[in-house]
Amino acid sequence: MFINREQELNNLEHRYRAKRAELFVLYGRRRIGKTELLLQFCKDKRSIYFLASQLKESDHLMQINEVAQIAIEDPLLQNMAFNDWESALVYFAQNATEEPLVVVLDEFQYLCEDNTALPSLIQRFWDLHGKNSNLFLILCGSHVSFMEHEVLAERSPLYGRRTGQLKLQPLSYRDSGRFYPEFTSKEKTLIYGMLGGVPSYLSRFTLDNPEHIYETYHKSIEQNIINELLTPQGYLFDEVNFLLRTELREPRTYASILQAIAGGMTRLNEISQRVGLNTTSANKYVSVLRELGLVKRVVPLTERAPNKSKKGIYKIADNYVKFWYRFVLPYRSLIESGNSDLVYNRMIAPNLSQYMGEIFEDVCRQYVRHYWQERIEIAPKRVGAHWSSDLEIDIMTENLDGDNCFGECKWWKSPVGENVLNKLIQKVNLLPGHWRERPNYMLFSASGFTDSLKERASKEGVFLMDLNDLFYDNN
Repeated sequence: MFINREQELNNLEHRYRAKRAELFVLYGRRRIGKTELLLQFCKDKRSIYFLASQLKESDHLMQINEVAQIAIEDPLLQNMAFNDWESALVYFAQNATEEPLVVVLDEFQYLCEDNTALPSLIQRFWDLHGKNSNLFLILCGSHVSFMEHEVLAERSPLYGRRTGQLKLQPLSYRDSGRFYPEFTSKEKTLIYGMLGGVPSYLSRFTLDNPEHIYETYHKSIEQNIINELLTPQGYLFDEVNFLLRTELREPRTYASILQAIAGGMTRLNEISQRVGLNTTSANKYVSVLRELGLVKRVVPLTERAPNKSKKGIYKIADNYVKFWYRFVLPYRSLIESGNSDLVYNRMIAPNLSQYMGEIFEDVCRQYVRHYWQERIEIAPKRVGAHWSSDLEIDIMTENLDGDNCFGECKWWKSPVGENVLNKLIQKVNLLPGHWRERPNYMLFSASGFTDSLKERASKEGVFLMDLNDLFYDNN
């Protein structure tokens, strides 16, 4: 299933239609949808899509010759052998003098394992042949550190040759919901809270009975959790460990750091003490996890120098990883002994609403950052939150017109009332003066709002958004 990625696909199409040489770098963590994006891009074009694996260079060259025979009508290819990558690429460039040819080298890091000089060879090829052709060469990799340090960094031989690059990110909550068009907005949010925006994970959840969704969705979501996360044979049962083993050299240390952050150790000194590292070493490990998109550093929006702020804290950025450390890892012994139903009924179901509270705040901030202008003519320059020892505000914005917006998010079973608005106004009045000069207020609720709050909001210009508003797409 190919969902969204319209912007990324349109960018590639625009470059292709320009009919000029392209050396494009696409990368991102595993399961994020890079291959599907490239296959969609290639499907109606003269193209060679080559997926590398951990083989010898001679095997790779033989395989790409076989793939090329399908895309290029040249009888000589059947009797031709590519002796090295430079000769292969020169041949492709010669076949792209009049008509464009797309060549994708997917899992590029595997090609470099057996030939560390490959980036230098591609540099020489590009300078002598590639840039003067209609070749659209795409280097794609899922080893984020390798792609950033060995392909894109200034020290790389390819530095300055690339014509474009893209680090593919997880889908937003709204685009993730497009995997489940029959689900209600609350159901989509719940699944996003468990799986995040990774297409490969989202595609694993299916309906037991799509024709009777509203009667069966509770059982369906529960069964999906049990089948995919709480069963040793499930696709998502051990995916975190698999991800760490394939991306990182010291998976145990990174796993310990993720477990510490998931357990509430949000500051670097707390993380280092829990894991048994000095702060300098811990910082290096955390930086790698941030590159992978598994960890994020957040700072109160009120901080003037966020990068230097001592108030910054670390959180798990990926919802699936967060859910796994919260509800799967602690109960692995029970799961492996056949007590999946017990884990769901005793550990997950009673605590799911509490878990979703922070997820809902993040969803609402995404809405304000990316979608709010569909409904309200306010352009936020910065979106974040505020916290201190005695004050927390879920959403704060600094807008281009000088206004500020303040919001609270409630994943409650009952409608939000005026008391929440009153408390928000009290909190804002405790902020420094320049923040409260031109305030706008907004409330987000998973279960709607009381009639009295709706009436007051209409009079005072308070913005009220429920779950359906968050998923409404006027396009």
